[in-house]
Amino acid sequence: MRVRRRLLRAPGSKPVVRGSAHARPVPDLLGHDPRGVRPQPHGLARGGDPVRARRWLLLGLPVILGACAFLAPAPAPSPTRLATLVAQHRHRAAVLEQRGDLRGALEEWEVALTIAPDDPAAKAGRTKLAAQLEQTVADRLRQGREALKRAAPFEARRQFLAVLALDPANREAFDALRTDAGAFRSVTHTVRTGETLETIAQHYYGDHARSGMLAEANRLPENPKLAAGTALRIPELPGVPLLAPPAGSEAPKDAGGPGEAAPGGEAVEVNPLLADAREALETQEFDVALSDVDKLLGDSPGSAEGVELKKTILYRYGKSQLDAGRYAGSYRVLSDLAKLDPKYLDSAALREQIRGRLIQDLYQEGIRLYRDENLQGAIGKWRAVLEYDPTHAEARKNIEQAERLLRALQQRRQEKQ
Repeated sequence: MRVRRRLLRAPGSKPVVRGSAHARPVPDLLGHDPRGVRPQPHGLARGGDPVRARRWLLLGLPVILGACAFLAPAPAPSPTRLATLVAQHRHRAAVLEQRGDLRGALEEWEVALTIAPDDPAAKAGRTKLAAQLEQTVADRLRQGREALKRAAPFEARRQFLAVLALDPANREAFDALRTDAGAFRSVTHTVRTGETLETIAQHYYGDHARSGMLAEANRLPENPKLAAGTALRIPELPGVPLLAPPAGSEAPKDAGGPGEAAPGGEAVEVNPLLADAREALETQEFDVALSDVDKLLGDSPGSAEGVELKKTILYRYGKSQLDAGRYAGSYRVLSDLAKLDPKYLDSAALREQIRGRLIQDLYQEGIRLYRDENLQGAIGKWRAVLEYDPTHAEARKNIEQAERLLRALQQRRQEKQ
């Protein structure tokens, strides 16, 4: 019997491809499900699980992105913001120029041009002010040289100091202060009854025409009426030796106390600190001038000249601090002046202006510290605002909010401990 060999195939009604049996997959020896994801031994670090590493990578992705955002360069200021900054510096330059601080005004124009190099108003302002500054320096130098020619070294010294205030690198003014207009030896003279600047100049210089020199050295007007007991500074002039005063000119032994005139108009002994304070004021050594005038008023509380000189020192000191941008110091000095004379010149307006600037600066500094999460520092700044303006509602509100947040943070730390 013969059997034909052939392949067995499925009937026509059956599918050619047959699926596998519906059996449940069996894990391998390592417990891995064949249908899932499993680590491969090659190309992996020893001891690391890539599935777990991927999970940590996903969790740390926001931190990485945040760090990248932090390290990214800050966006450039908008044109509107730049225009606002330039306008602020232009305004400061105009204010300083109006006060006579030409050098400070020129620095403000330079800052404005640094922010916006093509700003036409800043260019014009700097050019105009630079020319004015150069002309002022030339005029001051000329006036100083003329003062030296007429034997007025103190006037020359003031002019050369003014030059250095405008141009600190000016060699001519520096050399003049070291030589011709330098410090001069002087003596103190107590005015006696009937004396005038002419008679005193005759006594010490042998020439009554040099009374103008005494007026300049003591910052007095021409031909003043001298009160008995006033202390005058008698400087030694170049090439003119000081002569001894006439005999018998000492103060009488029955004179009154220091700094006061006797009822009969007789000469009295006066504290020479008044002249020293005036000299310190001329050289803008305000702390020294205040120290001298306070010592004078300690000995003679009723000295009208001492009180008036102290007002002048405080006023100039306050303006000097303001021009230098030291607003807190300027406000403190002008507050001391207000205790002596609240209506002295324009000191009240200056003090109110500085007060507003201090409040604004302290408040903005508190905002910056608050954003930097320095709550204690921010609270300190806002409390300083309340010292200048106890009715400042925003500062008081911010203090309360910052204190609540600070208490909440402290309570959370205690709970964690």
